[in-house]
Amino acid sequence: MSSSEAPENSQGGGDSPGDLRSILVTSVLNLEPLDEGLFRGRHYWVPSTQRLFGGQIVGQALVAAAKSVSEDVHVHSLHCYFVRAGDPKVPVLYQVEQTRTGKSFSVRSVKAVQHGKPIFIFQASFQETQPSPVQHQFSMPTVPPPEELPNYETLINQYLRDPNLHKKYRLGLNRIAAQEVPIDIKVINPPTLNQLDHLEAKQMFWVRARGYIGEGDMKMHCCVAAYISDYAFLGTAMLPHHGQHKVHFMVSLDHTMWFHAPFRADHWMLYECESPWAGGSRGLVHGRLWRQDGVLAVSCAQEGVIRVKPHVLQSKL
Repeated sequence: MSSSEAPENSQGGGDSPGDLRSILVTSVLNLEPLDEGLFRGRHYWVPSTQRLFGGQIVGQALVAAAKSVSEDVHVHSLHCYFVRAGDPKVPVLYQVEQTRTGKSFSVRSVKAVQHGKPIFIFQASFQETQPSPVQHQFSMPTVPPPEELPNYETLINQYLRDPNLHKKYRLGLNRIAAQEVPIDIKVINPPTLNQLDHLEAKQMFWVRARGYIGEGDMKMHCCVAAYISDYAFLGTAMLPHHGQHKVHFMVSLDHTMWFHAPFRADHWMLYECESPWAGGSRGLVHGRLWRQDGVLAVSCAQEGVIRVKPHVLQSKL
């Protein structure tokens, strides 16, 4: 899939029904029903680790859960655990249990299965829309708008054209550039080569689904946001250790999301990520997805396993 600097109503996202539909809607999150409460999901993008992308499994599980609730309720939170590595060579089966259906809240449990064993367990809670006089939120960080920033591919090419880029960084960036990720990304304040070894455990980037999704189906926008939320999230915990250690093994253990306000996943949202702690071969990350108008739409948290090997860079030449 190609990516370019597209206007807001073209392939990169927008409001025109004539636009190319997002691959996340037409393929990744389009589950095949097999029986009541049983669905099969297929794969689109597989990371270089050859393990299934965690965001895909979270998004597909939420699609399966949402199919079992009424139209007037929407997900407000999900909690899940990754218990086995996903096999990209076979489909994933999603088994939905209707744990509870109440007047205001409904809970659904989902088990993702491959080779007869669970690889992922998931619970989501859905709520009827209810007004509340108790409201507050943090303020959105002040950052340049996405229209003023280069896209991810342009940024990577800028790094690759620098003759001082270390070979190990060059290999990693070439792998990233070769991936056909179905989301658009624009990084806030990307580090220079001299800053790569002195990064904070924080990063921010604008993000949106590639292609058109449209209004009306808030459940689908939440499923797409679940997919997006896992991209580059856990890597935030490794930013202060860049160049000191080589990541030997890094996978998600659990993932949690809280949905606060309506949003469009095919419109730019600011993803604010930070890692308050790492230790014990684990890392913790927190995230916030902000709408462009400053409304906090989604909060996220994740913990993952991080195992490293010592890695000393002698020179960047």
